[in-house]
Amino acid sequence: MSGGVDSSVTAGVLAEAGWEVVGLTMQLYDHGQGVPGGRTCCAGQDIHDARRVADRLGVAHYVVDYEGSFRRDVMDPFADGYVRGETPVPCVLCNQTVKFRDLMEAARGLGAEVLATGHYVRRRPGEGQGEGPALWRGADPDKDQSYFLFATTRAQLDRLRFPLGGLDKGRTRGLAARYGLAVADKAESQDICFVPGGDYARVVERLRPGALDPGEIVDLSGRVLGHHDGIIRYTVGQRRGLGIGGTAEPLYVIRLEPETRRVVVGPRAALGKVSFTIHGVNWLGEGDALPRDGVHAHVKIRNTFEPVRATVMPLEGRRARVRLDAPAHGVSPGQACVLYDGDRVLGGGWIERD
Repeated sequence: MSGGVDSSVTAGVLAEAGWEVVGLTMQLYDHGQGVPGGRTCCAGQDIHDARRVADRLGVAHYVVDYEGSFRRDVMDPFADGYVRGETPVPCVLCNQTVKFRDLMEAARGLGAEVLATGHYVRRRPGEGQGEGPALWRGADPDKDQSYFLFATTRAQLDRLRFPLGGLDKGRTRGLAARYGLAVADKAESQDICFVPGGDYARVVERLRPGALDPGEIVDLSGRVLGHHDGIIRYTVGQRRGLGIGGTAEPLYVIRLEPETRRVVVGPRAALGKVSFTIHGVNWLGEGDALPRDGVHAHVKIRNTFEPVRATVMPLEGRRARVRLDAPAHGVSPGQACVLYDGDRVLGGGWIERD
């Protein structure tokens, strides 16, 4: 229970259905005080809101301190990713580690049968004989969060439930009002929870001093066009805020070179990619692993990306080669590439640098 409307309604739905509900709220940083400013989750006020909801529903409520594991498994990799010239997705790491590993263990310790969350995804029985549960997109495409859950394992899916997967936000808020929850009209979390206001560069600099060292902005031929104050301020595909004027056509960030602290820019056409590799592949389709002869799927290379057709071939060491049917712009190292068969999530992996 993060203190927001989604997890609060999840508790209400389960309590109404007759489950014995125990609310678990994660304390992730600053000893529950949160980071000032912004609309986040798991901050001091949110913990208070979660406790009020639990009291209203008449369910038990506990706060679990995961500050250390959150720093180690989410914040540190986030900072390291930017230093490597990547664009990390900390929400995937949080789901993969703190929520579905640590929180699952806490649930087991309480004797809980399942762990339920407020994610907008659906869990369905597998279609093959003896196949475990499958992960599907949320029914509301505007709220679907399946991109952030691609790393969920089959073993975790066995014990996970997503009561909101078939709802839209309006129906969720309606249930919150019916249950008399004070958070019914609470604003949604907009920022990464430990990056209020979106100023991730400041957070990375605090975690990794020196990350804002200056360097050159160059074109594809290596010609210096300008200078920057830290490659962590740039992402592949970025157009605005480059600080370069007087060019004949708009320029985009094509790649980042952390070894030389260079930001390489070029025309939009140079962003197009038809092939890239991914690592840390998690497979949720039929069978135990990505088929040896590959799979045809639709893929998303970032959460807001419209899925495109691709062929995905397995490589050694939980890696795979993704070949798109048509070039896509903004394929960024560190982002997740998630595979779909219609609305079913087949799995995914992390995009590697060339």
